[in-house]
Amino acid sequence: MLKLKIVSPERVEFEGEAESVLVPGTQGQFEILNDHAPIISTLQKGYVEYGVKGVKERLDILGGFVEVQQNVVSLCVEIND
Repeated sequence: MLKLKIVSPERVEFEGEAESVLVPGTQGQFEILNDHAPIISTLQKGYVEYGVKGVKERLDILGGFVEVQQNVVSLCVEIND
């Protein structure tokens, strides 16, 4: 299980456990699963999709950054209102 935290300049958008996280990397969309290799990547306009207990949640973003390290996924994003 991943520990996921998504923050925007306004607030913490989500903090909790997730089974998977799909992000719009600037080199293409990629999925983060348990035991993913450490990575830092920029994000482009698109959506972040994360699975929580079999339910997919989706968040539209304008861009940002993602960091993955030891099953902790941190996203700093600008939200598309």
